[in-house]
Amino acid sequence: MNPVFCRRIPAYVSGRQLSTTTVQRMSHIGSLPVKYTGEVKITHINKPFSQTDSRFFNKTTLEVVGPLGTRQMAIEPFVTLGFSQQGDENQVTVNVNDSQEKRQRQMWGTTRALINNCVVGVTEGFSATLRFVGVGYRAAMEDGRLALRLGYSHPISMEIPVGLKVSVPVPTRVLISGMDLQQVKLFAAKVREWKKPEPYNQKGIFINDETIRKKDGKKK
Repeated sequence: MNPVFCRRIPAYVSGRQLSTTTVQRMSHIGSLPVKYTGEVKITHINKPFSQTDSRFFNKTTLEVVGPLGTRQMAIEPFVTLGFSQQGDENQVTVNVNDSQEKRQRQMWGTTRALINNCVVGVTEGFSATLRFVGVGYRAAMEDGRLALRLGYSHPISMEIPVGLKVSVPVPTRVLISGMDLQQVKLFAAKVREWKKPEPYNQKGIFINDETIRKKDGKKK
C-alpha cells in the first residue's frame, strides 16, 4: 500500500472560518514502478557511492547494466528498493522510511525518476540536436574536438566529455548522444552558451525543437 500525504485546508464562508477539510495527496511519480526487460540488470550494492567524497559516504550504490553500457547512481539511506518480476518484465519500486518528512518526500519521486533515466540510458540512450541559424554559423569535428564558427575572430574548440558521442552530419547540425541525460543536456547547454538565440533576427544555436518569439525592433 502506497503512503498517502494529508494536509488540512480551512474552509471559509464570507470571511469566517467554519471548519477544516482533509485533502489526500500521493506521490504519483514515486509510487510508479520502474519496469525493465531481461536485457537490463539492476543491482543494489551495499557500499558507499564514493570513497573520496564525504557527501556520499552514507549512500549506497545502484548499478544498472544494459546493452549500451553501465550506469551507477547514489541511493539515499532512507530509500528502500523492492525488486519483483511479472511475466517477462522486471520492475523495481521505490519507497521511503518516513513519507511525512520533507526531505524524504522530495527524494522519493526524484530517486524513481533517476532510476528510470538510468534504465532508458543503458537501453535506448539520450540525444540532443543543435541547430545553427545564422549566416556563417557552422560546426565541424577537428582532431576529436568540436569546432564552432559563430562569427567571432577565431573558431571555438570544445573538448568532448567522456561518455558522449558528437557528430556533425551537416555544418549546421550537431548531434549529441550518450547514456547520461544530464551530461547530454549539460554539454548541449554549454555549446548553446556561445551564441544564445536572440529574438530580433532569430539567430543563434537552438536545441531540438526550441523556438523563440520574434520581437520587432525600435521604430522611428
